Amino acid sequence: MPRAPRYVYLGPEGTFTETALLQVPGAQDAERVPMPTVGAALDAVRAGEADAAMVPIENSVEGGVTATLDSLATGRPLVVVREGVVPVTFVLAGRPGVALEDVKRVASHVQGLAQCRGWVQTHLPEATMIPAMSTAAAAEGLLDPAVQYDAALCAPIAARRHGVPVLAEGVGDNPNAVTRFVLVSRPAPPPAPSGADKTTIAAYLRDDRPGALLEILEQFAVRGINLTRLESRPTGDELGRYYMSIDAEGHVGDARLAEALQGLHRVCAAVRFLGCYPRADGTAPHVRPENSEQAFTAAQAWFDSLMAGDGSA
Repeated sequence: MPRAPRYVYLGPEGTFTETALLQVPGAQDAERVPMPTVGAALDAVRAGEADAAMVPIENSVEGGVTATLDSLATGRPLVVVREGVVPVTFVLAGRPGVALEDVKRVASHVQGLAQCRGWVQTHLPEATMIPAMSTAAAAEGLLDPAVQYDAALCAPIAARRHGVPVLAEGVGDNPNAVTRFVLVSRPAPPPAPSGADKTTIAAYLRDDRPGALLEILEQFAVRGINLTRLESRPTGDELGRYYMSIDAEGHVGDARLAEALQGLHRVCAAVRFLGCYPRADGTAPHVRPENSEQAFTAAQAWFDSLMAGDGSA
């Protein structure tokens, strides 16, 4: 009998990341192991201790999750094989016996603190905000007498799972906030095109000079490729050294995207392919006629006839 897949995710239990993992077909029957950090989850996949890891990569309010972006851009290669989007709904859970007016210190993951900052400042103006490893870890800590905070900003599932009272619901500043999660595995051939795909790469600037970023963007623009995410991240080597974390519409096998990646390889110090996968929203890219597969095929046929000495070229 084939074994069930083993998934790791940013834990502990009750995080939004676990909710995202449970959206993966078959995940409810698979082995699911929470990990303390994004880096630990990805390293477990690199080491062969897990088949895949679910980690957050982008939030609609706070932007990219830098721990994920940087872990994917460095170390042994990994690729994104699936993405999912989870609505982010926060509650304020309290230590048993603590009333809302008694809260002086509030803990959560840094993304949670940022997304609830306005509510906390309005309703708990004297409270101090304390960073935690995750929203669920903050909720679990309410049961530990040694932990020095009174309340936690967490998902409703975390409050229920740890049996801590909810002092306030809907405490997020943006009711439409969502977080995008990605399922990451060891490198494998890209899947067949779905018609609504996304490709992720990390492109390293060759040097710090005028036009270096423009050169990268031109590879996509001249081929009609829309970028759904573009973020600049320091390489960590020295000031002024950056790489661009990019999500582009389309499948890596599309002629326009394949050409763009080859162009990036020429102008960049390095390009890391980070996966090709179906978009969570199923939105197909809008491709102008001059950038269609048919247009690229016709251009190649024209060039081939020219090289063959066909006078009609």
